Amino acid sequence: MSAFEIRNPRFAHYILANAALESLASGFRWIEGPVWMGDAGCLLFQDLPNDRTVRWAEGQGVSIYRSPSNYANGQTRDRQGRLIACSHRGRCLYRTEYDGQITMLVDRHAGKRLNSPNDVVVKSDGSIWFSDPLYGIQTDYEGGRQASEQKPAVYRFDPMRGDIRIVADDFDGPNGIAFSPDERRLYVAETGDQTSDAPRQYIRAFDVETDGVTLSGGDIFHKIDPGYCDGMRLDEDGNIWSSAADGVHCVSQEGELLGKILVPHLVANLTFGGLHKNRLFIAGGDTLYAIFLNRRGAQTP
Repeated sequence: MSAFEIRNPRFAHYILANAALESLASGFRWIEGPVWMGDAGCLLFQDLPNDRTVRWAEGQGVSIYRSPSNYANGQTRDRQGRLIACSHRGRCLYRTEYDGQITMLVDRHAGKRLNSPNDVVVKSDGSIWFSDPLYGIQTDYEGGRQASEQKPAVYRFDPMRGDIRIVADDFDGPNGIAFSPDERRLYVAETGDQTSDAPRQYIRAFDVETDGVTLSGGDIFHKIDPGYCDGMRLDEDGNIWSSAADGVHCVSQEGELLGKILVPHLVANLTFGGLHKNRLFIAGGDTLYAIFLNRRGAQTP
């Protein structure tokens, strides 16, 4: 069976005929939060239910980077190259300093605890934007069942000023989050209440106003089917590469499904990495996959 499904001829130019989907490592419980560490030549990802952060490097395989991880989920790097992670158990964002020490960045808004920060992105001005659904505190599998103190929302945190504010709160379950390459648009996945029989399947698109803080819009941009958008990344042309139940979907900046990378496992998240940022690392259930593409991940401004 082909590893690709082409819906638009443009997608044929994004794939390489001699680059197969590779299985890099397996035996995990549920992989999340892949992030490429270019200066170290490795990928970090979460083995979330096992409460550990795992390192993968070409020719070296996997090793444990951090255990326990405080049930970390989504992670990214800030403008200084430090690792920013979302913690389900700690209900917070934390940062790994250059010496390996951990700094808790934020765990409350308006005096109330966050729910379970899920995914995170850092804007070029250094502000940290993250989604905060209930998923990590609804069961004991990915963090521990706890009571929610506030509704799900998307937040902007300024680490320099210590200011945290809600930028969007009309969500049942905000999930994956990513900026367009020019940072004029913020994409947020709406996956709804995962305890219901009908989770949401939408990616919503918000316009970022000229102040760089305020959002407008938020209309449904695209519906993922089958499955839903758990995580996403953008390429250099502004296309969205989203997780789905049957693999990775490539969606144009106009909202059109261009094609799919078919993956044997339910995909949770993904990231671009490698020397030229043209290798897509895919968190597929209990297995880490990768594939080389004729497309690079988005460069930040």
